[in-house]
Amino acid sequence: MTRFGHFGALLALAATLAGCGGDGGGSISSTGNATGGASGSTSNGCSLRDRQNWVAAQMNEWYLFPDTLPTNLDPSAYSTVSDYIDALTATARAQRKDRYFTYLTSIKEEDAYYNSGSSAGFGFRLTTDSTQSRLLIAESFESGAALAAGIDRGTEIQGIGTSTSNIQSIADIVRADPNNGLSNALGPDTAGTVRVFRVAAPSGAVRTVSLTKSDYTLQPVSPSYGTQIITDNGQRYGYINLRTFIGTADAQLRSAFATFKQQGITQVVVDLRYNGGGAVSIADLFNNLLGGARQTSDVLSYTTFRPSKSAENQTSFFAPQPESITPSRVAFIGTGGTASASEGVINRALPYLGTNMALIGANTYGKPVGQIALDRSSCDDRLRVIAFAIQNANRQGDYYNGLVGTVPTTCRANDDLTRKMGDPQEASTRAALDFLQGKSCTPISASTASAQSVGDGPRRLVQPERPSTAQREVPGLF
Repeated sequence: MTRFGHFGALLALAATLAGCGGDGGGSISSTGNATGGASGSTSNGCSLRDRQNWVAAQMNEWYLFPDTLPTNLDPSAYSTVSDYIDALTATARAQRKDRYFTYLTSIKEEDAYYNSGSSAGFGFRLTTDSTQSRLLIAESFESGAALAAGIDRGTEIQGIGTSTSNIQSIADIVRADPNNGLSNALGPDTAGTVRVFRVAAPSGAVRTVSLTKSDYTLQPVSPSYGTQIITDNGQRYGYINLRTFIGTADAQLRSAFATFKQQGITQVVVDLRYNGGGAVSIADLFNNLLGGARQTSDVLSYTTFRPSKSAENQTSFFAPQPESITPSRVAFIGTGGTASASEGVINRALPYLGTNMALIGANTYGKPVGQIALDRSSCDDRLRVIAFAIQNANRQGDYYNGLVGTVPTTCRANDDLTRKMGDPQEASTRAALDFLQGKSCTPISASTASAQSVGDGPRRLVQPERPSTAQREVPGLF
């Protein structure tokens, strides 16, 4: 996966814009012995202290917010590398600049996801209301076990167990552990994990279903609803729903926009409502596919590192593709699950579309920064560290509280689980079409940051305390 922009030789394979958590692709191999302020062994081994020291060294060299790092943080107080990283980034987190965006992951696991979308799970995305009393399926993925068992968008999970005899209600699970009960009840993300669910279909029919987690490949654009030509009120509109920015999205996005171009589509609904981010090469492609009128001298984005790494700063320019269209109006659907690369696509379109584009749905997550990947292959450690900030051609960035304060035109809409995404009567899709048709709407309030409004109150995608690579980029994935 390529970087956000075109950095110097050192980062030519490394810098990436990530989602609520991380990103994939190339990396910098970093095995130096510098301790960066941490005490203890400086050998190249893989003991806890060795790994902590290595992390501290990388943070002190690359972290975008060096003034927030503690000067003397004793790693011996932390039993895992991840806990140590969380302590190093605590000040930046309190300032909403690094909300667990800097983390340690497995090189092997991350590469598998970004190269092909490979992960293990039931193959559904979960969302819950503000009290966690209702656990609902936001969508199921084509090659996963859930969809094969007839569990899809709008299905409610009423109980979870390891067998039919010990199914616990969602209320009991949450009561016992409000923070991590749901994710723990779903079991480890390893193939072969079995759970028994009591589910209620949108029709109200209740049944018990046993599902086994398996390895499956997530398609970034759904073959059933991801690309559509919608005819509404006598007009035709393009609809594209991108789940995640991974390498296999390239061909799917090109195919979608080739169809739009062939059909003469100039107004588009871009649905990123659950998209947590991913590969910046795909984000660049997305903007270029929407940039048929752009010149190669038009600025796409500015990328800025900390002062000591200013040699890596870069200005990126548009590169229109054979499939690119020249849109007259674009409606971007977003929610609190829309983060990082997704927000970047929206923000980078703003200088050129202005009031001819709108954010539909709810406020976005708020991540205008990107990570680089620093590898220590001998330990299968990849450190994703926030190292750069991104701005659009108008130098707009810093949307740590979501895009509502940056995008001038917004329209509030529910995420309607009773209908498929892309259905003209689904609430957010309907609001997007209404905007394209010039109808008025109620603006999104900034107070709805990271929340998706539905009839029974704010709703959030379910995330484990320590999400996998796939769960960082596909929030709510299990």
